[in-house]
Amino acid sequence: MSATPPDQPRLAAGFEASAFVRRAEVEGGFGTVLHRGDAGRGTLLLAIAERGQHVACLARSLGSNGYEWIRVGPPPAESAILSSFLEKRRRNDPDEWQIELDIPSAERFIAETSAAG
Repeated sequence: MSATPPDQPRLAAGFEASAFVRRAEVEGGFGTVLHRGDAGRGTLLLAIAERGQHVACLARSLGSNGYEWIRVGPPPAESAILSSFLEKRRRNDPDEWQIELDIPSAERFIAETSAAG
């Protein structure tokens, strides 16, 4: 996955969360904020679905090469445990933004987002 260097400025988390919701809507899908974190410096988690079925969760993480999107959470077949996974993450990091995106081409979206860093 492509990474963004940590010394590059990052958009405010609240602004970026809104942009992801708008992007999903432009692509013919639906987006909503499940949990609002810190507006400026919060982390982001994308819960991605296609036609109502959980596909993956992506979280932006700071790695050795900068910021990158990594898959986290339950696999697609385990969508029943998604809400408990998200709740546990909220308890551990109340500043995290959790955004649900239901989009027509989930795997393409994931690939594009991961490449963008």
